[in-house]
Amino acid sequence: MTLETPLTPTKRGDSESRLFWRLLATFGLGFSLPVLACYGLVIVSALALRVLALGSTAAVTPGESGIGPAVAVIPVKGIITSGEGGPFANTGVAFSESIIADIEKANEDDDVKAILLDVDSPGGGVVASDEIYHALSQVEKPVVVVIGDLGASGAYYISMASDWIVANPNSLVGSIGVISEFPNAEGLLEKVGVEFVVITSGPRKDVGSPYRDMTEAEEAYWQTIVDETYESFVQIVAGGRGMTVKDVAPLADGGVYTGRQALDLKLVDALGYKDDAIAKAAELGGITGAPRVIEYHKQPTLFELLTQAAQGRSLLPSAAELANLVGRPSLAARWVGP
Repeated sequence: MTLETPLTPTKRGDSESRLFWRLLATFGLGFSLPVLACYGLVIVSALALRVLALGSTAAVTPGESGIGPAVAVIPVKGIITSGEGGPFANTGVAFSESIIADIEKANEDDDVKAILLDVDSPGGGVVASDEIYHALSQVEKPVVVVIGDLGASGAYYISMASDWIVANPNSLVGSIGVISEFPNAEGLLEKVGVEFVVITSGPRKDVGSPYRDMTEAEEAYWQTIVDETYESFVQIVAGGRGMTVKDVAPLADGGVYTGRQALDLKLVDALGYKDDAIAKAAELGGITGAPRVIEYHKQPTLFELLTQAAQGRSLLPSAAELANLVGRPSLAARWVGP
């Protein structure tokens, strides 16, 4: 008698189970490959950035060696404001903390024999300008300023900590003065039927409120603050230019002067261009021959790259930021020109 052994349910179940796991593994691998590829791209990008950042954050002028005595060029471009600018910061803003960090780095670099401040700015915040001025005042090396299109107000203020100022003949220089602006939306609010009820702990708590006109007493009070800051500015200029306060006062009406006029008025030391300023900085720093020129750059971290890409942040201020600026009393050493 021949016995036939039927296929047992257990063996059949094992075969189906193996097939299920194979399909699941295949699906999982197919799903994970694109993800792994993305992570690989991120890792490779991070490694590339690290390679670029190795050694120093200083960029050497093309054609020059990376060793030897040098002039460090620190740009001050745009409106001077407090804070630190990241690698994706608005290029129309000169952030005080970033500039100060570069100043300190140049001062500590043994190869750097002089600093050149490359200025093209209408000025900006009084505090931000004063912080940069203070940092420059602590530098133990020669400091030269070259003014491009504009070196006005706070930008001229920080230049007072330098040993030599070079301006283009057609530069706009000066604007020695202080401004404080308060928007007044009372008329607009009345037209649209909006009324604000403001409760304060004292009569001066809402001075400069955008919801109402300033009183004469409030204007006089704020004028004393502007005047005090202005007097300090004039004294800074007098000390920086080797002049008396009496000499500076007639020039400090907020107006700007061309480079030629500024030279005649002793507000700058020479007319010229960036190459002339570099040569002067090298001379003051005791460098013989053509100097090596370096400029500091901040390398973005991987986190900053990913954060910027994820946020897609616009360089324009948000509605919340604009609302924060409105009604915020502030002092500015800034030229309000055409």
